[in-house]
Amino acid sequence: MLDRLFPRGIEHYLAGGLLIGAAVALLFAGTGLIGGMSTFFSATWSWVARAPGLRGEALVASRNWRLVYALGLVAGGALFVASDGAGTWTEVPAWRLLAGGFLAGFGARLGGGCTSGHGICGLASLQLPSLLAVVTFLATAMATARLVAASGATP
Repeated sequence: MLDRLFPRGIEHYLAGGLLIGAAVALLFAGTGLIGGMSTFFSATWSWVARAPGLRGEALVASRNWRLVYALGLVAGGALFVASDGAGTWTEVPAWRLLAGGFLAGFGARLGGGCTSGHGICGLASLQLPSLLAVVTFLATAMATARLVAASGATP
């Protein structure tokens, strides 16, 4: 059954999960900061936007480390693709990636966090709101996948 679900094996998923878990644990243990990514967008906009919601003290104070954190994620992905990522690029059209990114970003802001903040950091600290958020994220993702598949749309 695992061969059908993970035709290329589970090792790289396991390694990635362990690395992400270790990174957010190191960030928290070393600095006390929670390594969620959804606030990165708002913190980045705090450099140029004048809206009060984007100029809050917490956003302005965290934008430097969040930028470095996000650049580390991009660098890690680039390193993976450069070293062993043959065949990992998607064939999904750019407009679908952009639309999905917008919807995921909107949902993360609406949900008060994203899967990295709630799913990794929140669950690790045994926060009930994070558990509820993760269950909602997963249920929504499964329902959406079923609806898209039923509509005949392909990636």
